[in-house]
Amino acid sequence: MIKMLILLGIVLIGLCISPWLVGNVGYVYIAAGDYQIETSLVFAVIALIVLYALFQLVKWVVFNLILRSRFIPQRWRQRSAKKHTLLGALALAEEDWPAAERAMVKGADNGELPALNLLAAARAAQHQHKILERDQYLDRASAQPGAANAVATTRTRYLLKQGQLTLARTELDKLEPTSKSKAPVLKLALELYRAQEDWPALKLLLPILKKRNILDENQFVALTLTTHCALLNAAAKQDAAALEQCWQWLSRTERNQAEYLAIYAQGLCQFNQKEQALTLLCKKLRESPEPAILQVIPQIASAEDSDIRKQLLKHQSTHENNADYQICLAKLYQQTRETKEAKACWQHVCQLAPSKDAWLALARIQEQLGEQGHANQSYRQAATL
Repeated sequence: MIKMLILLGIVLIGLCISPWLVGNVGYVYIAAGDYQIETSLVFAVIALIVLYALFQLVKWVVFNLILRSRFIPQRWRQRSAKKHTLLGALALAEEDWPAAERAMVKGADNGELPALNLLAAARAAQHQHKILERDQYLDRASAQPGAANAVATTRTRYLLKQGQLTLARTELDKLEPTSKSKAPVLKLALELYRAQEDWPALKLLLPILKKRNILDENQFVALTLTTHCALLNAAAKQDAAALEQCWQWLSRTERNQAEYLAIYAQGLCQFNQKEQALTLLCKKLRESPEPAILQVIPQIASAEDSDIRKQLLKHQSTHENNADYQICLAKLYQQTRETKEAKACWQHVCQLAPSKDAWLALARIQEQLGEQGHANQSYRQAATL
């Protein structure tokens, strides 16, 4: 509707000014050497328009019909490359890997983005377990401008899936994962470091993962716990200096966490620092007897260590129905040969959280007390779990 109004306006304007143009044709005089041209202004304008149209027509004929005819074979090859690329993309979507590989390779030579074709061909070859062809496609793609990082990322992922962790790490190091790296690179680094159990590298990667929100809160907490526990266990296998250095590497809040404190206390005992370990455990017990602490106390405390036992018994009323607490008490009673008390604790554990180990421990206690019939029943309960 708007176009029709515009055209109507142009026609009306033409009708209005046409009498004026007829009455005022103007005058143009051109002199060049011995040549002179005299004409009206209207005719001169019309002649210029016609000459410009003829010039555009000649230019189109020269460029499209004469010059471009030399490049027709190249255009045909480009058109064929686009066709193969489209067929390859459709085959990838259908997961027809052999067809996708063939089509993408054919479309790579004269395609507009050969790196994309070669990476797609490498993916198809990977799914067919054609390792040699896959690497050849990646090598060709790496020669394309701006494709180095994409090729390194792809190669690292394929080598990781293949189990070639050392080669994958070499490729990953080329990418130098930092806080400015893309999310896929950081996820790849996380997966590879886990596979290699490179806990120091994971420790350095943790702040970056948190800053970039690569993991959700629960995943990040679990990864942090696994990493720090592995670092403490590895340090405990070296020497006291390595253990202390790893312990001081943790923040104050982390050093108060039960899982880390339990491992640190065990390490201290290995290096003849049992008193310091018991002091830390007693201090933690004053707050709350957490499962990790309850699990490690029987491994560290002996029958002579009365202070930690007294501290533990202070929580008896509040943790009566805590299976971990009852297991800890039972093991401590067994150390001091308080068999009846140990039996009562194991019976309570079997009620709260029955397990094969709990029933077996109860059966052995009952055998020591000469209760063979009850012991046989406990053994049968253990066999059913």
